[in-house]
Amino acid sequence: MARITKGILGPVSGTVGTVVGSSWKDIYYLKSQPSTKKRTPTVDQLDHQLRFSVVLNFIQTMVGLVQITFKKYAVKMSEYNAAFSYNYHNAVMGSAPDYMIDFTKALVSRGELPNATAPSATVTGNSIYFTWTDNSGTGAAAATDKAVLVVFCPNLNVTQYSTNNATRSSGAGAIDVTNFNGEVVETWIAFLSEDGKEASNSMYTGELTVTM
Repeated sequence: MARITKGILGPVSGTVGTVVGSSWKDIYYLKSQPSTKKRTPTVDQLDHQLRFSVVLNFIQTMVGLVQITFKKYAVKMSEYNAAFSYNYHNAVMGSAPDYMIDFTKALVSRGELPNATAPSATVTGNSIYFTWTDNSGTGAAAATDKAVLVVFCPNLNVTQYSTNNATRSSGAGAIDVTNFNGEVVETWIAFLSEDGKEASNSMYTGELTVTM
C-alpha cells in the first residue's frame, strides 16, 4: 500500500503494484521492485564467471604491487581494476571449465618506461637472482630506475615482489623465496622511475623450480 503525502500530485511513499515510491535527500522518485525470480545463468555468463575467477585469484595476490605498477592506466578506474582488465582480456588461455593464466602474456606492470635488455632469472640457494643488461639512456630509461622483481607461486597462490633492492644500473637483484621451497614459480621483471610515477611493461623471465 502506498501513501500520497501531498495530495494527488504529491510524492508517493510505499508500493503500488510493482512500483515503489521513495526519496533521497528530499528528491522523490519511483522505481520498480527488484525481481525475486532466480534465473539460470547462460553459457556465456558461466564462461565469464570462470574466466573472472581465474584472473581474480591471480591479481588478488599482488594488490600492493599493481597499485604501484598500473598507475598510468588507472583512468576512471582503480589500479587494481586496470590490472584485472588487462589480464582478463589478454592473459587467459584454455577453454571452459579449464581456464588458466598464460604467464608468458600476463603483465604485472604496465607503462611506457623501457624495460631492461636481456633479463633472466635463476635459482641459487634460497633466492631467485635476476640479471639484465643496463640500458640507461635508452629513451626515458635512467640508471636510477628501480627494478621490480616478481615471483608468483601458482600452487600456493602467493606473490612475492621487491621494488627497492636494485636499480637499472646495478644489472642484478635478488628476492628471497624460502617460503617457496619445492614449488614451481613464475617470474617477471619490470622497472619504476625513481619517483615512482612511470613504470615499464613487465617481461616474463620464466618458470623455475625452487630447490634448496
